Amino acid sequence: MVAQFDQRLFPFERHYFDRGDGVRMHYVDEGQGPPVVCVHGNPTWSFYYRNVILALQDDHRVIAPDHVGMGLSDKPDDAHYAYTLQARVDDLTRFIESLRLTEPLTLVVHDWGGMIGFAWAVQHPEQVAKLVVLNTGAFPLPKDKKFPWPLALTRTPLGALLVRGGNAFSWAATRMAMTHNQMPADVRRAYTAPYDTWANRIATLRFVQDIPLQPGAPGYDIVTATEAQLHKLAHLPMLIGWAGRDFVFDDAFLRVWQKHFPQAEVLYFQDAGHYVLEDAAAELVPRIAAFIRDV
Repeated sequence: MVAQFDQRLFPFERHYFDRGDGVRMHYVDEGQGPPVVCVHGNPTWSFYYRNVILALQDDHRVIAPDHVGMGLSDKPDDAHYAYTLQARVDDLTRFIESLRLTEPLTLVVHDWGGMIGFAWAVQHPEQVAKLVVLNTGAFPLPKDKKFPWPLALTRTPLGALLVRGGNAFSWAATRMAMTHNQMPADVRRAYTAPYDTWANRIATLRFVQDIPLQPGAPGYDIVTATEAQLHKLAHLPMLIGWAGRDFVFDDAFLRVWQKHFPQAEVLYFQDAGHYVLEDAAAELVPRIAAFIRDV
């Protein structure tokens, strides 16, 4: 159970994928047609993609899972789930296999969803038709990018207490991740609703603690191996929707994406923040839908 929020904002049937150990991943699965898989980050959940789902569900099958510990998925403790990048990639791999798709999918990613989604994609390039990238990475921290101090703080004992005890990460994101528009109160409640108790905030903390910053860190080998294989996807159509005022995934990340995918179409929203699908929704969501529909 999670805290209440306005269900009219998220009018989708709930589906669950059992990992095989009793831990369930919630996902949205709306519409029929060519598949679109949307992978969220931290501290969002499938709610982040609600407008994309609504825009495409008439002629596409739009699927948006919640990572374990996030959104409407189960939130096990550390004894029952390994909150690591490897576990996330394994989850996405098994989840996509369970869908038994009969044609390549469009992959839409944001924040941690980029690293998780592209780690899967470079291992299954034949299953990918198009790529939509929204303020994320699939490679190590760029050399000209300093690790942001708010994230560094979150990795300290004080930061952990603020995240688990006060929902600081999710709460702050609803106020800091939009810089052009203000997030409506009912939308803020929906974003924070799944993270309403100490136990339910475990993943929002573990995601930050699991960021692999240097060689030898857990998951760093996955990050470097993924970047080394991005060329397998370089021939695919890519749309990059980029917020210029994201203090984490800033233009240093965008430059790396453009190095690997020089043919990508870039929509740059100078005044938008990290939640670019919220901050630039009026322009970005229709453009994503048009890009996916274009054959």
